[in-house]
Amino acid sequence: MNIKKLLVVGFVLITNMLFAQKYAGIIINKNTGKPIEYVNIGVLGKNIGTVSDMNGNYSLTIDPQFDNEVLRISCIGYYPVSLKVSDFKSLKSANIYLEVKIFEIPEVVIRPRIYKQQTLGVTTKAHIAAAGFKDNNLGYECGIIMKIKKSAIIEKVNINFASCSYDTILYRLNIYKVKGEIEFENILQKPIYIKLPKAKTKETVIIDLLQYNMIVQGDILVTLEHVKDLGPGNLYFCAGMSGKTYYRKTSQGIWETAPVGVSISVDAKVEK
Repeated sequence: MNIKKLLVVGFVLITNMLFAQKYAGIIINKNTGKPIEYVNIGVLGKNIGTVSDMNGNYSLTIDPQFDNEVLRISCIGYYPVSLKVSDFKSLKSANIYLEVKIFEIPEVVIRPRIYKQQTLGVTTKAHIAAAGFKDNNLGYECGIIMKIKKSAIIEKVNINFASCSYDTILYRLNIYKVKGEIEFENILQKPIYIKLPKAKTKETVIIDLLQYNMIVQGDILVTLEHVKDLGPGNLYFCAGMSGKTYYRKTSQGIWETAPVGVSISVDAKVEK
């Protein structure tokens, strides 16, 4: 690259930094007026996002080049809000109101089914390979697809960590219905958080899901999401060379894959 081109590139970068604006507000429950913790907010598919804190506060810097993109605000148990970035920037207040989601009770069809107890996913406890959260990036999540041909009753989620540098961790468990190659829809009706001291991460972490009556149809993606600012540090899963990890770097970001499987598995009754 010659000097002239280098100067142009440098000018563009500086200009973008000057015009990028930081927006800060509170995510609020429209029904109660109370703040909502750990809400995902970001530009769809652009890896520009964050998560609100336990008091609903968030801050997000958005470059003008994304003005025609879509900003999405979502949280388990609430209807999501989507709006054009330029429209969001023109709002008088950066506070966002989310409405509590009403879940319809599905019609129950009783028919005889035969189920078999199975463990799906990656179960390795070996520390030879490791992958996971190397930075304190809010909204970063990664997980494994569980192949289910028919229906299954999800009883437990099992996680094996290779290392943890935090004294205490707080992550959110997400379960998505697989709708396409990299298209997923969260099927939880309320959030499930995993809060553990460092010592507990040295053994298999088991999350009991029986109370949630988790019956799924078809493949699911099970992930952990980094939702709280824990400061500098990292958390790594044990990983195996079989399987594939699905991950995204921040809230509403694009899903990507890595050729190793992080150690997340489920115990389930799977329909034959």
